[in-house]
Amino acid sequence: MDKESLLKALSSVIEPDLQKDIVSLDLVSDIVISTDSVSFTVAIQNAAMHARKRMVDACAFAVERFVGKSFTVDVNVVGMKKAESSQKVLPNIKNVIAVTSGKGGVGKSTVASNLAVGLAQKGYKVGLLDADIYGPSAPLMFDCQHYRPVSKDIEGKQMIVPAENYGVKILSIGFFAEVNQAVVWRGPMAVKALNQLLFDGYWGELDYLIIDSPPGTGDIHLSIVQALPLTGAIIVSTPQDIALADAKKAIGMFKLENINVPILGIVENMSWFTPAELPDSKYFIFGKEGAKYLAEKNNIPLLGEIPLVQGIRESGDAGRPAVLQQTSLSKDAFMLMCQNIIESIDWRNKNIQPTKVVPVEYGQPKCST
Repeated sequence: MDKESLLKALSSVIEPDLQKDIVSLDLVSDIVISTDSVSFTVAIQNAAMHARKRMVDACAFAVERFVGKSFTVDVNVVGMKKAESSQKVLPNIKNVIAVTSGKGGVGKSTVASNLAVGLAQKGYKVGLLDADIYGPSAPLMFDCQHYRPVSKDIEGKQMIVPAENYGVKILSIGFFAEVNQAVVWRGPMAVKALNQLLFDGYWGELDYLIIDSPPGTGDIHLSIVQALPLTGAIIVSTPQDIALADAKKAIGMFKLENINVPILGIVENMSWFTPAELPDSKYFIFGKEGAKYLAEKNNIPLLGEIPLVQGIRESGDAGRPAVLQQTSLSKDAFMLMCQNIIESIDWRNKNIQPTKVVPVEYGQPKCST
């Protein structure tokens, strides 16, 4: 017996609460194989005595059936850690991508919206979650600011139906407030609203869910990585040193040992200014190739360089992302960015283990009286 044959045998064992096999759920660990015995640990959601006994019997039967009766099987059954529960995973969404920045004003939402639409243009099923609770911009950028979500009964549960435009499904806290109404909430309320949008949204099957996260490294970011395993994060910055200093902090956050979310790369926004009357000229108003150097220093890809073009701002204000333009410098830049991101995600999925959610205890604020 080897590890591969053991896991193949155990793939026939179903976790009763999650209704998936224990191998695909990554619940088998601590495998030790000798000439006549095998031992391993299985995590299950319900660790009551009778449930543990059934799991031991199921695993022993699977080994006997698929490998042979000559092995002594020692199964250690433990309770699944709450933070690693697969109930919180969105099973119909293949990739969840956080688009983030260290500071505001660098064009993160512009990049996120054009990424979502660009992926949809390539034929992928795409959703966008506007997680910037205090400054939602997706309703305006997708020309659906007057949309009011309705609920739909899905297998006995009321789900929120996203808005849809340009082939992208969109949910935002902005749909639940008036256009000019400020969202004045404390952190726990904002986190609760985010989780409702994320897990009560009727996303259906998606190839990519883009999360437009708020700037900084605060409650919302920690809540996202505690709620579900991200495929990876994209950092947006301008070439300016001040923006790059905060981008370094965002990179550092995702690289923390307890968070450990792969960085897919950096997108440099406002790389240069090109006047409409001088389409071949480049003016490096905010500095030159700052994000490129930061990417090289951190050994991560530079995913795109987006020029500072008036049409990008006009398209965003008009609710029609620039990537939808028939031909333009900005469209070419965004579509190249989309292709680079697809390739970076594919490489990540082939070469890096799936991300695990952050333990809930990590980073929890302590109450004081």
